[in-house]
Amino acid sequence: MNTLPVITELNNSYCNQIIDIILPIQQIEFNVPVTLEGQPDLLDIETNYHQTGGNFWGATYNKQLVGTIALIGISDNAGALRKMFVRKEYRGKELGIAQLLLDNLIDYCRQNNINAIYLGTVEVLKAAHRFYEKNGFTRIEKQHLPQSFPLMPADNIFYELHLSN
Repeated sequence: MNTLPVITELNNSYCNQIIDIILPIQQIEFNVPVTLEGQPDLLDIETNYHQTGGNFWGATYNKQLVGTIALIGISDNAGALRKMFVRKEYRGKELGIAQLLLDNLIDYCRQNNINAIYLGTVEVLKAAHRFYEKNGFTRIEKQHLPQSFPLMPADNIFYELHLSN
């Protein structure tokens, strides 16, 4: 049995597994008022992520998809971090899955000349705020987001990270 998490690129063949991770965390664990209908990007990973210059990754542990992270390419060498979720029982420093996912996304950005990453999140996800801040993200006001940033209706807290080469 493999005991190390593995990060791999995901495509449309993973849509159902991705949805099975994300929706319960949003709706049940954190009571965020979002539905699958409000997130049509989850039904077409390749168009909404790959074709923008971004990507979608998953963390597998013992052959089970346990976490996700995605990047949408937006204008001016920038990207929007989306869909960062890890199943509750796989969170924490012991496995470091969230850190592996974020490090993978940042490496991709550096390799693809994306030098600014923006993200939106919700007030209730306090651990996520701490995680992003620990990784160098700084909180910004909504009006300071790039015009091309894809807003999600539930998001009310925003962050940015500028990468140096």
